[in-house]
Amino acid sequence: MIKQSQQQKLLQKLSPQQIQLMKLLQIPTVNLEERIKEEMEENPALEYADAESDTDEYNLDNNPEEQTAESDEDVELTDDTAEKVELDDFLRAEDEGDYGYSDDYYGGDQEERSTPVRVETSFHEYLLGQLSLLELDEQKLKVAEQIIGSIDEDGYLRREPSALVDDLAFGQNVYTSLEEVNDLIGQIQQQFDPPGVCAWTLQECLMLQLKRLPASKDVKNCIEILDKYFNEFTKKHYEKIQRHLNLNDEDFRRVIHLIIKLNPKPGSAFSVVNKAESYVIPDFFVFNNNGKLELSLNSKNAPELRVSEGYREMMRAYDRGDKKDKKQKEAVLFIKQKLDAAKWFIDAIKQRQHTLLQTMQAIIDFQRDFFLTGDETNMKPMILKDIAAITQLDVSTVSRVANSKYVQTEFGTYKLKYFFSESLQTDSGEEVSTREVKSILGDIISKENKRKPYSDEKLTDMLTEKGYNIARRTVAKYREQLNIPVARLRKEL
Repeated sequence: MIKQSQQQKLLQKLSPQQIQLMKLLQIPTVNLEERIKEEMEENPALEYADAESDTDEYNLDNNPEEQTAESDEDVELTDDTAEKVELDDFLRAEDEGDYGYSDDYYGGDQEERSTPVRVETSFHEYLLGQLSLLELDEQKLKVAEQIIGSIDEDGYLRREPSALVDDLAFGQNVYTSLEEVNDLIGQIQQQFDPPGVCAWTLQECLMLQLKRLPASKDVKNCIEILDKYFNEFTKKHYEKIQRHLNLNDEDFRRVIHLIIKLNPKPGSAFSVVNKAESYVIPDFFVFNNNGKLELSLNSKNAPELRVSEGYREMMRAYDRGDKKDKKQKEAVLFIKQKLDAAKWFIDAIKQRQHTLLQTMQAIIDFQRDFFLTGDETNMKPMILKDIAAITQLDVSTVSRVANSKYVQTEFGTYKLKYFFSESLQTDSGEEVSTREVKSILGDIISKENKRKPYSDEKLTDMLTEKGYNIARRTVAKYREQLNIPVARLRKEL
């Protein structure tokens, strides 16, 4: 049976402006300028403020009396309704908004807005530049280009010869054979730099590099190890390999060190995992002024924006006009919409600045000892909820600020996430940061005898002796988070 019913629900919905503000908040400094340019392309009423201009950012006219007179006039838009376009009030409301911040945050000297552009040769461009060494005809050149295009950023070939043949036939209408493809792959492996490029596996990559070295007994032993005992080598079963090769300790150590010096990723010198993260532009700067921590915001986070003078002039012209037809009404509504959008975007940028500074100041106050000394052991346990409670912001807002922002200190540049960690209780009942435990764990491993590295059980016992109640599986988890391998793989000859 179908029935009608009426229900009353209380739902929380985010407006489009709130969603855009959250997106602005999580944008790092390096991407903010690009986001502002996108907004300017969509909204011509928004522009950078002229630093040399002496006029007010949102002033309509230099004659305040004329402005007042014009703003009192009613404008007839249609025969049935009358609307008053109060441009002066609209712009005056913008003037009343306090968007400025004190010099305590920005300092006296402002950074230049220009960002240096890196000029670099990519890995594939470097390989393509060597094709002239092979003296190929037009067809073989296309085949070789297809092979190089199938090499990944580490230098390995990721397509089988049969797949390359199909790619050329269907994609470029070039018909070749497996023999021709394999021959060109062999030439690239033997002649191209860096050595080891165009291999299918790590074993083949290392073998190609060894074959480029001058012939010697050590090189011969290295090739034999990789050819016959590659699995034992990767698992560091050195005693077994040494026994089979019948080498003394000194000769075997020299052979192993020669293999270790080879490059497992020939293309690594050219590849950039993430160009946006290949260099860091800090969002904040923290200075220690005789024990007083001073926070400043990167000036790129505080762009001087204003409403376009051209759009304001359009509104003035409309106010002074005699004829108010339907087309003029549509035009003025469009202009006002753009002015509203420009004003909102300026407000959003200022709100972003305020939230960034508020959150960073709370982090500095919470981790004051670290910012004064740079010692990880002085780091306090701190979670997002702690900062949210101090700033009266939502946890999700604090998370967006901490996710992709960096702060530059006298001890280095850190991601804001670095300062957040869980707590761990010591024997005395004191709560310490897990980052402190990781720091001590890393220090213990760095000082161990690499010929007899500590097992996870031994590391657990050593941390327990220092007063940290920690389980072996937790030690293993922290070790993995520090990108430190197990004891067997840390062993050296």
